[in-house]
Amino acid sequence: MDNILYLCFFAFMAGFIDSVVGGGGLIQLPALLIFLPGASLPTIFGTGKFAGIAGTTAAMIRYVRTVKINYLAILPAAGAAFVFSFLGARALSHLDADLLKPLILLLLILVAVYTFTKKDFGSLHAPKLTASKERLYGLLIGATIGFYDGFFGPGTGSFLIFIFIGIFGFNFLAASAAAKVVNVATNLSALLYFGYKGYIMYEVAIPMAVCSIIGSQLGTRTALKRGVGFVRVLFLVVVSGIILKFAYDTYGTGSDFTKLATSVQAWFGRKG
Repeated sequence: MDNILYLCFFAFMAGFIDSVVGGGGLIQLPALLIFLPGASLPTIFGTGKFAGIAGTTAAMIRYVRTVKINYLAILPAAGAAFVFSFLGARALSHLDADLLKPLILLLLILVAVYTFTKKDFGSLHAPKLTASKERLYGLLIGATIGFYDGFFGPGTGSFLIFIFIGIFGFNFLAASAAAKVVNVATNLSALLYFGYKGYIMYEVAIPMAVCSIIGSQLGTRTALKRGVGFVRVLFLVVVSGIILKFAYDTYGTGSDFTKLATSVQAWFGRKG
């Protein structure tokens, strides 16, 4: 019971952060690994996905009711992300996720530097693509980010927000809302797989999901009330945290993540 209470707290925090700028998995996954030491790796992932998608969906619903979303661009992205997230997960048995770390670390640093130096980045909502280009770019981005989320995952929400601002011309709130729609699709793809295989501890996942929803509602309400400036600052904080985590895993002594990635690859290889 104590472990479930701890996990509920971290699910609440993950739901809050993820609802605004993404990155909730960096809080929730380590907590699951610590407080469910006897659980198998697929059960950890399945339980986490169940809790995570609950918070993400709740945040998406609240954003949809408040922020105008361009569905002609976002729904194709979500559909492509759903399919390619599964393909990315399958690719774990053939590729080494650790090879991506230096590249992702560099991209995250560039994202943080660009966002920090360009003060008006994401402050105005000024879509700059034609309808046909929005659909085409949506498909391409959905496929790319969906594959990445299924294959590796960390920073997916932050990458989506940056892309929707930089390429589509959305502001931070609109980009956060769009990112939630795509994120729900990628999470659902993985959740269906884990649920079908029976890798969800519902006695843990359900209370975590409730707390994740509460956190996401509070986070979404705060973002909508505080506006674009608040989201921008929190985005920079979260991206900086992800950069530090990646740097530690890549060049420090952070062997836990390497072991985790290797275990995931081995597990998907056995299930192939």
